[in-house]
Amino acid sequence: MIRVHSYESMGTFDGPGLRLVVFLQGCNFRCLYCANPDTIDLKGESKETAPEEILKMALNQKPFFGKKGGVTFSGGEPTVQAKELIPLFRRLKECGIHICVDTNGSIFNDDVKELFTIADLILLDVKQFNPERHKMLTERSNEQTLRTAEWLESVGKPFWLRYVLVPGYSAIEEDIRSLGNHFGGYKMLQRVEILPYHTLGVHKYAAMGKEYKLAGVKENTPEQLDAAKALFDEYFPTVYVN
Repeated sequence: MIRVHSYESMGTFDGPGLRLVVFLQGCNFRCLYCANPDTIDLKGESKETAPEEILKMALNQKPFFGKKGGVTFSGGEPTVQAKELIPLFRRLKECGIHICVDTNGSIFNDDVKELFTIADLILLDVKQFNPERHKMLTERSNEQTLRTAEWLESVGKPFWLRYVLVPGYSAIEEDIRSLGNHFGGYKMLQRVEILPYHTLGVHKYAAMGKEYKLAGVKENTPEQLDAAKALFDEYFPTVYVN
């Protein structure tokens, strides 16, 4: 059984084309800006779902996927449930459905390797390149995330890099340049997506009785987003602001 938090049909921001987005329960990161804090606890508000139910939903929506669309597994952190997802991934591929995994890349074992091998595209969320500021932002190390990127490159698995632009935390020129120098030569890195910082999930913290620790951080201005894109453009040929 797979713990599913929620679904989004006809999603356009989580991989190529129109997609069924499956938000899974459970995450090992504690990002200060997390928009889905209700997905962190593995035993949170989720439904234990049979793989066949998700497969049926994907097949029902397949006519809308076109040539580029498919299913994206997000979260939470999908690799928390890697072992449970493998049989579903195999069935989806047998049915000719494109699979994306939206991941922080911090969990890596044989099950995750198999999951990534079956998937068509990995959406790798790099929260921060600077290790100290990454830990400040997520309460976790970024070492395995960077090693996962190296593995994806070494095995020829296409991936997109996603970067949330948080003023004062990740919107730092020095750190973005370090990231650019590190990833600039990666051949399997097809696209970089700058994700604007937003506060759409703040109400969830209040509802859960938790403190939102970035309460004083304002959303990006258009000028800040333009400046960030210009910076990323120096290192990567395909950069988008989502």
